[in-house]
Amino acid sequence: MSAQKDERRSDGKNERRPAGELEAAVMAALWAAHTPLTPAQVQAELASGLARTTVTTILTRLCDKGTLQRQRQGRAYAYRPVQDPHGLTAVRMLSELDRGNDRETVLARFVAQLSPDDEQLLRRLLEGSP
Repeated sequence: MSAQKDERRSDGKNERRPAGELEAAVMAALWAAHTPLTPAQVQAELASGLARTTVTTILTRLCDKGTLQRQRQGRAYAYRPVQDPHGLTAVRMLSELDRGNDRETVLARFVAQLSPDDEQLLRRLLEGSP
């Protein structure tokens, strides 16, 4: 069975799911497990009809991105997230910041788009207040 066929929606439509959607589902399963999982275990948690090879490909890609770590567990690898969901979001935000060549402008525009409540929260965090 091809990966393309495996990634079709379970409702019978011939639409491919975006890679980000599959990665998010895999990450959610790993975070919920609170323990490293093998591809077969992730596949069972997803209960989405994805082939194990597709799940393995997603896990390998996430590992290559530094989002997951893997360790030998018998003949397979078991995968675990490097960060909790909040930590991963923070890493992604920093990664986006690093892509630009003018950090000051990017940060200024980010802060300008914050709600007043978020701006106050950011000020408290920068000041070290609880």
